[in-house]
Parts: sequence; C-alpha cells; structure tokens
Amino acid sequence: MSRYGTFSSEPGVTFDKHGHCAYTSILWPTSIQGCVKKQILSDRKVYVGNARPYPGEDVAVLHTQKFPNNRVISSKYTVLNFLPKNLFEQFRRIANFYFLCVGIIQLMIDTPVTPITSIAPLVFVVSVTAIKQGYEDFLRHKADKEVNNRRTLVIRDGELQEIKAMKIKVGDIVRVEKNQEFPCDLVMLSSCDEEGQCYVTTANLDGETNLKTHMCVADTRRYRTVPDFQDLQAYIECQQPIADLYRFNGRITVKSSIKEEVSSLGPPNILLRGARLKNTPYIYGCAIYTGPETKMALNSKNKVTKFSKVERAMNTFLIIFLVVLLVESVTCTGLKYWFVNHSNVKDKLWYVPDMDKESELTALRAVETFLSFMVLFNYFIPISMYVTVEIQKFIGSLYFGWDLDMYDEKMEQPAKANTSDLNEELGQVEYLFTDKTGTLTENEMQFRECSIGGDKYMEVDYILVEKRNPQMQGRPVTQMTKKMEDFFTVLALCHTTRVDHPQSHLTEKSSERVYDHSGMDYEYQSSSPDEKAFAEACRRYGIVLHGIHDDRLEVTFKGEMRRYKLLHVLDFDPTRKRMSVIVQNEQDEIYLLCKGAESAILDRVRSGAKEVTLEHVNDYALLGLRTLVLARRLLTTEEYIDIDNRLRQARNSLENREALLDDVFEYVERDLDLLGATAVEDKLQDEVPDTIQSLQQSGIKVWVLTGDKEETAVNISYSAGHFKQGFCELRITKMTSSLHCSEVMTRMKNIQEQAPRDKPFVLIVDGASLGFAVKDHTDLFRTLCESCVAVLCCRMSPLQKAEVVKLIKNSKTSPVTAAIGDGANDVSMIQEAHVGLGIMGKEGRQAVRNSDYAFAKFRFLKRAILVHGNYYYTRLANLVQYFFYKNIAFVTAQLYYAVFSGFSQQTIYDVMNLAIFDLMCFYITDYIRCDESRHL
Repeated sequence: MSRYGTFSSEPGVTFDKHGHCAYTSILWPTSIQGCVKKQILSDRKVYVGNARPYPGEDVAVLHTQKFPNNRVISSKYTVLNFLPKNLFEQFRRIANFYFLCVGIIQLMIDTPVTPITSIAPLVFVVSVTAIKQGYEDFLRHKADKEVNNRRTLVIRDGELQEIKAMKIKVGDIVRVEKNQEFPCDLVMLSSCDEEGQCYVTTANLDGETNLKTHMCVADTRRYRTVPDFQDLQAYIECQQPIADLYRFNGRITVKSSIKEEVSSLGPPNILLRGARLKNTPYIYGCAIYTGPETKMALNSKNKVTKFSKVERAMNTFLIIFLVVLLVESVTCTGLKYWFVNHSNVKDKLWYVPDMDKESELTALRAVETFLSFMVLFNYFIPISMYVTVEIQKFIGSLYFGWDLDMYDEKMEQPAKANTSDLNEELGQVEYLFTDKTGTLTENEMQFRECSIGGDKYMEVDYILVEKRNPQMQGRPVTQMTKKMEDFFTVLALCHTTRVDHPQSHLTEKSSERVYDHSGMDYEYQSSSPDEKAFAEACRRYGIVLHGIHDDRLEVTFKGEMRRYKLLHVLDFDPTRKRMSVIVQNEQDEIYLLCKGAESAILDRVRSGAKEVTLEHVNDYALLGLRTLVLARRLLTTEEYIDIDNRLRQARNSLENREALLDDVFEYVERDLDLLGATAVEDKLQDEVPDTIQSLQQSGIKVWVLTGDKEETAVNISYSAGHFKQGFCELRITKMTSSLHCSEVMTRMKNIQEQAPRDKPFVLIVDGASLGFAVKDHTDLFRTLCESCVAVLCCRMSPLQKAEVVKLIKNSKTSPVTAAIGDGANDVSMIQEAHVGLGIMGKEGRQAVRNSDYAFAKFRFLKRAILVHGNYYYTRLANLVQYFFYKNIAFVTAQLYYAVFSGFSQQTIYDVMNLAIFDLMCFYITDYIRCDESRHL
C-alpha cells in the first residue's frame, strides 16, 4: 500500500529502440466507489534524459502515460471543420438564426416576396464574418507553424541533435542558447555559470522587462557538457500542469554511486516557454511540460467573457421586437379573415379569383397566412446591426491606442485596449476601485527616515543624520554603533535583490568577478521597489552589497568584506506580510533576519523598544511614509538543525506544500529581537488629485483599496484629494468580534441618518474588520458604504479587494464598476469588476495582462472614462437606437399598406429595395452619423 492509495498494476514502462522510455511514468491512485473504479491523476514522475528506471525499481506500480507533444496549436479551425464550426457559431446569434428561419419559411410557402430578400442579406453578413474570422485563423496557423518548426538542440543517444521544437518530448535534455526563447517548460539543470545561474526576461509572459535570476540545484550544476550528462541519473517528481505562472512544486532526485540526493524545486528552478535567455551563453534543462500543458498555453485560454449593459439591452430589444412582430403577424392574419369574410367586401372583390377559397379558414391556411405576414414584416429585426456594432467597437478601440494624449513619453508606452467589447461600459462607470501603491503613487521608493533602538534618524542630502530633537539641527552620523550596524546588516541581507556587476555579464569565464568597493557602478534589480531603496541607502552609508558568490552573500562594511552563507529564504507573501532569511556569518553564528509590517512583526517580538518603535512607526505613517519593522533572532545549532529539517521536509512535499511551509514559517518567525523600523517615501503621480476630483464631480464614487497601514493610507487619501477637509470620518477598524462590528456600524448608520442631508461622510475600514462586516453583516455594510462619498479600505488582502468589488457589483441597483491597479495583487479585483483597468507600473505586468484597458499613468484615467467612455457610449447608444428606429419606420409603411391592400400580403417595396435596404442604404450613413456625434 502506497501513501497515495492503491495503484493499478498494469504493465510498466515501455521503451523505444534505443532503450529510452517511450513515455514517462506516473502514479495513478485508484479509489473504489461501489461498482465504479475511479482513477485520480497524481503527481508526475519524469526521468531526466528519458533514461531507464533504475535497476531494482518496482515499475509494476508505475502506469504509463503518453504526454502531449510540443506542438503549439493556437488556431481555432481546420480546413475540415471551418465551415460547420463557423456557421454553428454565427447562427447562435438571435438575429442570424431568425433570418435563417425566415429564409427557410420563404422557400416552403407561397411567399409574398422572393426569398432573396432575406437570404441575400444573411449570406452577405455571414460571408463577411466568416472571411474575417478565417483570415484571422490563417494568421494563427502561420504563427504556429513558425514556432513549431523552430530548430532546437536536445541531447539524444549521447550527442547533441538539432530537431524541430514540436518534436521535443517530456524528459528530453534541451540546450538553449543566448537570446533564444525556451521551447517548453524546463527544469534548469546547469548553465555555463559555475554558480548555476542564468538571466531570463519574461516580457512575453507577464510583460516584466527586468531581468530575473534563475538557478539550478547544487546537485546538477556540474553537468555542463554533453559527455557529463551520460553519467547523470536523476528523476523529477512534480505537480500536474497549472496555469499559475508563479507557482511550481517539485523535487529532483539525483542518484550517485554512494547515495541519492533529494532537492526541492520551486519557481526559481523552472524556465517557462515564452521567456527568453539573456546575458548567459547557454543553459541545459529537462522538459517537464510540453505543448498544451505549458504554463504559457494554459494562460492563453480566454478570460471570463464580460458583456456590456448595451449588449445585454440589445438582446432584450431583439426579443421584444420579435414578440411585437409575432403579435403584428397574428393580428394581421385575424384581420384578413375578418375582412374577406365580411359580406360587403366579398361582393366588391368580384375581380379576385378563387375568392371563396381565399376566405375559407383552415388551420393550414391560417398558419401559411401567418408565416406570409411574418415574412412581410421580417425587416422589423435589423440583421446588419451586430456587424455594424462590431466594426464601430473595433475602430473605437483603435482610437484608444492612437490617442496621443494618453501616450507616456517617459515609458514610451501608448494606451492599450485588450478588448473592444466593453468600450461603451467605460462611459457608464459609477464606482471606481483603485489600488494605492504604484497606481496613485509612483512606486519609486526613497529611503527617508528610520528608527534604531528607539532613536530616530533621517536622511539629509544623502547623509544619515541623528534626529533627537525636532527643534534642533540633526547631527550627522560619523560612526555606527553596534545597534546601527545590526540594523543595517538586516537591510543589506534580508532581501531578494540581484546585483548587476559592471562588465561582468555571465560569460564562459564567469568566475572572473569585478568588484566595486564603493558600489556606485552596481545596478540593483529587485521585484520590490522597497528592497532596491534599502540596498541603495545602505550603499550611501558605506555598506555595499556585492551579491551572491559561492553560495555566500558578500557585503562590504566600511571597506571590510564580510561573507554570509545564505542557508534559507522564507519568501514574502501578502498573508504573512513579512519575509525572512537565515544566514551564517564568518564566526559560524546563525541568525534569522526578518522584516515586515508592524502588525506582522511586533506581536512576535520578545525584546527591544517595542512601544517607542510603534510610536515612531505611527509618526512616519502620519507623514504618508511606508513603514517596515526589522527584527532578528540568534539560532543555536540545535534550533537550526530542527528548523532545517522542517523546511526541507515541507519543501520536498508535493502535496499541500504551501500550507506546510506556512506552518513552518509560523514556527520559525518567533521570539524575535526588535531592531527598529524604516520609512520610505512613495510620491504621488502627477495630476492624481485633479483626476480624482474630476471623476467625483462627474458622479463616480472612488474607493481606495490598499494593503498599507491605516495612517499611511489616510494621509495619501487626503493628499490625493480622495478625502477633503471637512468630511466626517467614520472608522470601522480594530474590530475584535462580529458583534462589536455590528454595534459600531449600527451606531454609524444612526449618525448618518441624524446628520443634515448635505453633510459628506467618508468611511475607513481595515482588513480584519472588513472580514466581519462582509461575512456577517453584508446588507448593513453595503448600505453604510453607499451613503458615503468615498471609502478607504486598508490592510487588505488581494481576495478581500475582489470581495469588496463583488459586494457593490451585486447590489440591488447593479451599478457599473471599474477597478484599476498595477500589480499581481490587483488582478482579482480587476477581473471581478465590469471594466478592468491596468497600470503599466513597476510591479510587473500581471495587471495589464488581465485588464480590459491599460495605460501608463493614473492621470490618463480621466480621459479614458470622461472622453473615450463618453464617446463610446453616446455613439453606440445612438447607433442601436437609430437602427431600430429606421427598421420600425421601414416596416410601419408596410403595415399601413396592408390595411389599404385588404391584408392581402402584398409588398409595398421593390424586391431589390428590400434586398439592399439594410445593407447599403443606411449601413454607412448610420456609422458616419454616430461617429460624428461629438458634443464635448
């Protein structure tokens, strides 16, 4: 019995003629439920180089799986299925299906007009759409062919072979050279660098243009040539493919003649298809996900389809007009038989042949008459409206990108419309939810002040100055105390910053390292602007970070080189709100170094000036500065061995790895010694107050959703114009229970009801209190929020941001919502809102990739909503209304003529007039009329 359950005992691994695994093995746990035998796919097992399983391994319990090939298929159609599939998709539209039915009816009955009047416009519309979609799919086929036939180097039969990229198999060892894209998802095995590192850009995946450092595990870095890999015996166990670009769990087992070494694998060890190798001559990697299983392919699936209010209204109107058409047809059918059976009429219509037969009422004749009237009035439904609307939206989205007033010269970035389906929704936004850091602010951090051991320090003209008395001029720090040195040691070591050395991009002789003891020639790269600001501040104070060499962090303290062995990194996550590293100094002392939000650190402190530091943190927050608290813990050898075992066990687990690591992090990050706090400044972007004020004046309610602490967020809200002096603040913060939260909200609701109607209120709520409010008192909280002119939510997790958007989105009035952000933590709310807006900021491009519209600066939001949104909505509303109006006018004349023609199903229009009316006479004029309806 395995820990996975009972496994099927089908034959083991199959081999090709060279003795390699034809397909890699995988474990399939089996569960029995009644008479049904259900197989659940487990984590996959990949043999590096597709080598045979080791002698003695029990292959009977390994079930063979055929992995997909590496062929890329982004096209939608093939030559065989294009016609039926395209026609099926087009006739799912109400208007197209309706005219198809009308055309069939005209072919079946004695129609008053020729069938060409319905079939010709239908064929034209369907043909134009099919040609457009077919051409787009042809371009996709062309791009796929180029990618699939790209030449790639793999190691097979002990030699380096050049094959097409689509022929790569899972388990192949692939060589990728400088500036080449990775052809599939690879686990990095080695590189030309002795440290086993390489530089990668992921611009094609998430839009981030900065270089990222990836690395291999220590056990495989020595395999750097083709002959070396003949001695490699290893296999990789990893999770099944998932779409998340930033998650990967696995482990690699390397077998030697002495023992087996097991190392955990994570995101830094995987190279994703679509990323590109930079500043590194070559790397070797083992293919683990190919073709449709790569993360890039999984992320290429369409996002959740969003529909605008106008589009939903169009479908409603079509159904209403269809009902009116049926009523008119039924009414005219009844009136016809009443008319022809009237005694006076019969005598006057002596010239009509077969009058007796015409006046005879039978079920078949009544149905035929009803269908004839339906054909006669069928132009009540505008067939070309959908095509016209699509063209109008598409051209409108081009204008969005062409707008020079939304072009950012500094970043050289134009505005971008990722969809044209929601253009008019921009003009109907009622609620705007915005992130703070990087959206309202520049996200360019500058180190300003710090608190060390209860003493304040500030930076003046790039010099650290002691700030004992606000009335007295500060005294420059000439020599650091032991407390200061410990503080800046944490700043210099607790991070994930990469150092770009001058003239030392990875080369074949990467051991030649260039040092600059002043550090001024170094360029620090980090995914966190805070960490970059810390490294640059340390450099100004004579503490220079040189990066990692031989698994050791190298730091110069006032010219003295110190090396710290990096043992573990406890990565930052929004839930913990802190990160830590475990390092060993040259005296073999082991320290846990930790930094994070004060709410995540101070409760874990056992010593230090806790009250004074918290007071200083609050002072910094009142100035609008971002704060972090620093602490450390000295570990004994026994404690480190225990922690090391726990971390390795959790990281080597393939099931629930994140939960296990969270438990270990909670166990490790405790009993800390408080060192101090930092304060960095993040300036507002240009024209933020003017933009927010303009949006509020236009009737849009602006909510700020941020993870920052309350005091910092409130100060930014006032400086950004989100809050104004004289507004009455309502605070739902630091709630300890659901009952407490309910009592506070009820009291605030009573205050609002008793206050004058013109008195403005603003609401401030933190993440913990929000949990109680949304979960247990949804209606009360929503009512309280809707009666406030502005809302600020602080200390929020990404999921809570989405919950707040959903709360308002699903209210009784169903307002149109928009969300704007710049980072990965904003993606959930961007996808939840009716309209998602992304800022091309410094926290990556995840928000841009998942947004509907994107631009470089927050100030462009004013033009996007108030100008483009207004144009889009006005033009489309006029277009749709005019379409229905002209068709009603066209059919009304036919209805009046039916009265004067004795309801004889005769047409008033010529056949050609009917055929080209909806396509030509008004098609161009409708669009021009709506495109010129500018009134701003």
